[in-house]
Amino acid sequence: MFEWSDLITAFWAFFLILPLVSLIHQLGHWSMAKFFGGTSNLVIGRGKTIFTIGSISIKRIYIADSSCSYRGLKTNHKIAHILVHAGGIIFNIGTMIVLNVMISINILPEATYFYQFGYFSVYYAFFALLPIKYSEKHVSDGLAIFEILRNLDIKDVTD
Repeated sequence: MFEWSDLITAFWAFFLILPLVSLIHQLGHWSMAKFFGGTSNLVIGRGKTIFTIGSISIKRIYIADSSCSYRGLKTNHKIAHILVHAGGIIFNIGTMIVLNVMISINILPEATYFYQFGYFSVYYAFFALLPIKYSEKHVSDGLAIFEILRNLDIKDVTD
């Protein structure tokens, strides 16, 4: 049962851990696009921009949303595009595995916030893989990968 003492845990989860998992997801796309020679922009949140570092912007309502767009991969083949779209999933699952290994070898303690981090990482990866068209220009990672595999001519898609 949810109690008043759980509010601190909920605050921690939704205002720190979930945005961190979102940032890691988008950094996966951003990093893969950069790795394959493309240009990439990463935005965390919505609303007025708080600060920008290079091509990464943090918005005032940082818990609301995140996105990453890329263009012009120098390594322009299907595998490169698939890895850019799968980058968020790879980073989410990868950081969760590293965290679990660190807990299992007693580098980090078992703690609720690490459990929440793992839960949100799986959540992000699972829903990113669902083939969903959100709008005309915005599809899920899973649908983008599916379209690439089907040989459809997709333009650089925003995550």
